[in-house]
Amino acid sequence: MQFSFFTALQEILSGSGFAALARDPRQLIMLLIAFVLLYLGIAKKFEPLLLVPIAFGILLSNMPLTGLLNEPMNGASPGMLWVFYQGVEHAIYPSIIFLGIGAMTDFGPLIARPSSLLLGAAAQLGIFSAFLLALALGFPSAVAAAIGIIGGADGPTAILVASRLAKDYLPAIAIAAYSYMALIPMIQPPIMRLLTTEKERQIKMEQLRPVSKAEKIVFPIAVATFVILLIPDTAPLIGMLMLGNLFRECGVCERLSDTAQNALMNIVTIPLGLSVGCKAVYDKFLTFQTVSIIVLGLLAFLLSTAGGVLLGDLMYILTKGKVNPLIGSAGVSAVPMAARVSQTVGQKENPSNFLLMHAMGPNVAGVIGSAVAAGFMIKVFGG
Repeated sequence: MQFSFFTALQEILSGSGFAALARDPRQLIMLLIAFVLLYLGIAKKFEPLLLVPIAFGILLSNMPLTGLLNEPMNGASPGMLWVFYQGVEHAIYPSIIFLGIGAMTDFGPLIARPSSLLLGAAAQLGIFSAFLLALALGFPSAVAAAIGIIGGADGPTAILVASRLAKDYLPAIAIAAYSYMALIPMIQPPIMRLLTTEKERQIKMEQLRPVSKAEKIVFPIAVATFVILLIPDTAPLIGMLMLGNLFRECGVCERLSDTAQNALMNIVTIPLGLSVGCKAVYDKFLTFQTVSIIVLGLLAFLLSTAGGVLLGDLMYILTKGKVNPLIGSAGVSAVPMAARVSQTVGQKENPSNFLLMHAMGPNVAGVIGSAVAAGFMIKVFGG
């Protein structure tokens, strides 16, 4: 049989991914979305450590004929991305991320000012508001609960809840959560200025009291014990968060603390990002429900920010001007980005103002609050 170059070329092209793309343009749309997200992560530096692998996961999963998402069947090996996704499916990656967050976070400001817990609680307003709106739009209660968690501005928590309650909607929920986390410096300041006066924004707060080493050691143990006994479904997040913080504060686990903060976090971030992106497959992602989730997630985040600032306004009044309400916006759990935004906005109004450590109290409280809200949603709607 005589070899024909053109015949071979035609066979290669007809069996290539290019030919498969031509059969369904929705795959091409998803590839374009991946390119846009890569641009935002690389050029605009929007949460690049997660947005870049998420975007690349979307790119890989929407390339036809790769087999990357194949499940293990009839003795065949599973696809690489399917294997990675098991860490999300079984809540491994979010829990390890929380371990690292705990090791990186100083709970001292929260211990020094326990009233920060109230600001963190108020900033969960968006979670329950978005939950009710999602129910009104016809989403099942479990899916509505997962959508509401976006308001906590906590990517790992959103992933955990979605993996338990709304697996088919996980990509949209995760991408919305991380996108809004990255856009905090753009989204929060207008709300903060709208809900506060110039006089309030200029308030300088008193220095926090020193927190003893014993307090810092007892705190994660006490919180883990109380919260997990109260809501056992919080164990994966609260347990790992407090273990990481105990590594940091106990003084005898420096190597473990360093590993949790750096190497382990970096290693897990790669499969986590790819796993989230790989579920954004065109036939499930390009739907009206996805657009609704993106809009509801933004609304949840706006309401969470507003809830924290409004309680900050009330605390300003009750303390006769000793609390700057700007720190209430840090009650969302994006650590430490939300606290830095409070600092930035406050310093623009008063260059001698330093709110960062004061804002870290509500910020840490927000992490705990969103984890508790997640455990509550899983307990109630997990079936």
